[in-house]
Amino acid sequence: MRKIIYYSRPNCELCEEGRLMLNLVKEDIPFDIIEVNIEENDAIHEKYMLMIPVVEKDGEIIQYGSLDYVTLLEGIRK
Repeated sequence: MRKIIYYSRPNCELCEEGRLMLNLVKEDIPFDIIEVNIEENDAIHEKYMLMIPVVEKDGEIIQYGSLDYVTLLEGIRK
């Protein structure tokens, strides 16, 4: 099963929208989402605070910020 890491933080509207988009993609291809709250780790927070939400697969960022279906689908499917 593919594993996708989703970096986000609480009370982030863009993160909520991104989560919905990921769930739409998940209806077409199976994968597990591991959600990481960037506020729980200083190093991750510093790395992604201006980029969230961030979708990562196999150590590579697929997309960040405003997420779209096509980019996510293609990136996760690879």
